[in-house]
Amino acid sequence: MKRQWWHDKTAYQIYPKSFCDSNADGIGDLQGVISKLDDLQALGIEILWLSPVYLSPMADQGYDIADYYSIDPRFGTMEDMERLLAEARKRGIAVLMDLVVNHCSDEHEWFRRACEDPDGPYGQYFYIRDWHEGEKLPTNWCSYFGGPCWDKLPGHEDKVYLHLFHKKQPDLNWENPALRQEIYRMINWWLDKGLAGFRIDAIINIKKALPLCDYPPDRPDGLCYVSTMLRHAHGVLDFLDEMARNTFQKHDAFTIAELFDDRPEDLPRFIGEDGCFSTIFDFSENALDSSPNGWYDRKPITAEQYKQAVFAAQARAADVGFMANIIENHDEPRGVSRYLPRGERSEAAKKMLGGLNFMLRGLPFLYQGQELGMENVPFADISQIDDISTLDEYQGALRAGLSPEDAFAAVIPFSRDNARTPYQWNASANAGFTTGKPWLMVNPNYPRINLAEQRGRTDSVYHFYRELIALRRSPAYRETVVWGSLEPYLAHQRNLMAYWRKGEKTLLVAGNFQAGPQVMPLPHAPRQILLNNLPDIDLRADGVHLAGYQFLVMEM
Repeated sequence: MKRQWWHDKTAYQIYPKSFCDSNADGIGDLQGVISKLDDLQALGIEILWLSPVYLSPMADQGYDIADYYSIDPRFGTMEDMERLLAEARKRGIAVLMDLVVNHCSDEHEWFRRACEDPDGPYGQYFYIRDWHEGEKLPTNWCSYFGGPCWDKLPGHEDKVYLHLFHKKQPDLNWENPALRQEIYRMINWWLDKGLAGFRIDAIINIKKALPLCDYPPDRPDGLCYVSTMLRHAHGVLDFLDEMARNTFQKHDAFTIAELFDDRPEDLPRFIGEDGCFSTIFDFSENALDSSPNGWYDRKPITAEQYKQAVFAAQARAADVGFMANIIENHDEPRGVSRYLPRGERSEAAKKMLGGLNFMLRGLPFLYQGQELGMENVPFADISQIDDISTLDEYQGALRAGLSPEDAFAAVIPFSRDNARTPYQWNASANAGFTTGKPWLMVNPNYPRINLAEQRGRTDSVYHFYRELIALRRSPAYRETVVWGSLEPYLAHQRNLMAYWRKGEKTLLVAGNFQAGPQVMPLPHAPRQILLNNLPDIDLRADGVHLAGYQFLVMEM
């Protein structure tokens, strides 16, 4: 594998609206991000991804873009963005933005012009079809947020437009070469400005199965979930290869794609030597608790499920390229609340989960607050929820016959708002996020879990992540930790997740994924212990006796 400038970095995602508020309006902003760059540098971060800060009506928290060339005033100005790029560069931090090009906002100029003249050039930027009241919709696809994928075109009673997501997010017609050129021009404009690359949103959706048609219903309302259509769509890689040639490859840009419903045989074309992206997120663990019925039907993820999913993903990418490894992001609940049993979310357990993920082969991607072990929020009522996806899933649970109380209890552990509450800087009012009223409630555990407290305590989750990052960057172990192979060890042993990292050196990474102790046999005594999330280690003739949730990195 040809080595790239980003391979040995540690990346970090910021959800700007909830990171740091500089002007007391209750919303995080770019000046707030700039003010915390030294904190990110101290942690060891070298790639920074900003969730959307473009001009947007915020129907889907900025993933509905009204102008790709403007910063939303909530977050600041273009001058603030340019200063952020410059200040990050001084600290050796490469900045990524979201690239959201499956859809735009219904307030984008393109869509407004399409509404004015559906048969004109801008009408061809979208999927617009004739339709009359009482007729069947063009397809029976169910959107990601529930309900039909079609809505009436504003100003036209006889036409509808396609939206795979929210109705304020009309899908762009990538079959139109003129639309693609507009997108490429925008991408190059940002890369010329100094952006290091992009996180690419929902990109598999840009290719629809043509001609548009119905599929067998898979839900009571006669609709078919849109992922079925995607399995029949062919040719997305032609679009992506063209985009890469016209944009990313000209700038040596780093690109990381959010990729669902891809075909396993296509992985080399996505992230191989000449792939259209640098890397993609590994969502295999995140998908373990999915159910076609909805969130209310999800079951807890076991340690064995987690381990097997991770090892399968590692094997899939081993001879192809790098995957990006995550335990959470802005679209998922907090990882420590998802993968660790209730009542067992100690700091040791949080360190174990973070260490097992961080030491995998691939690019480690942290989400804001992960380095503190931030947890899900004890929301008390559906009125506290902002996330449109959670609100839709709540209605789905009600339709399935659950009581309002049971529906709320069933869906709230998976709410995206769990990860979108303000960052917990310190124990002052509003966790130090703002001196105003936060746009979303602060997790009430902030007096106990916050950066100031953990930075002052060397045995904290925060300092453990610093140790992990330092090990990845160390001259002695970088070659092995970054580029070394991964081989599972004792994969059959229940609730033990262990694997070799082999390169210039040989490392054994191990985590006891349970509250009770267990013994892990060793082929021989370790040369030294590089990381241990507990004060002691119990080495005996029959192996290492692991305490509950103990995590070790050993040089063998």
